[in-house]
Amino acid sequence: MKPKWQKKIAKERVEILFEEAGKAFPENKKRADRYVELARKIAMRYRIKIPKKHKKSFCGECKSYIKPGANCDVELDSDEKISKWKCLECGHIKRYQYKG
Repeated sequence: MKPKWQKKIAKERVEILFEEAGKAFPENKKRADRYVELARKIAMRYRIKIPKKHKKSFCGECKSYIKPGANCDVELDSDEKISKWKCLECGHIKRYQYKG
């Protein structure tokens, strides 16, 4: 079990890496993907959860950084109140419920 101070630093690093991935995406997509990979490795090593706001930031299948409109299609189904996110890198579809 890791000490709390190490987990706190790991959470901060994961947060910073996702912010940097968002900044790097327009110029260098591979760098953004690498930042996501590093953030996931840190989260797994220290057994911390990736913050909920960043869960939709990467594809669950190919683990690449996702930006709706750029490399991800978002489709809303108002009958079932589900949004479908399709990764244009690998074709994986993830469904999220929303309130509407």
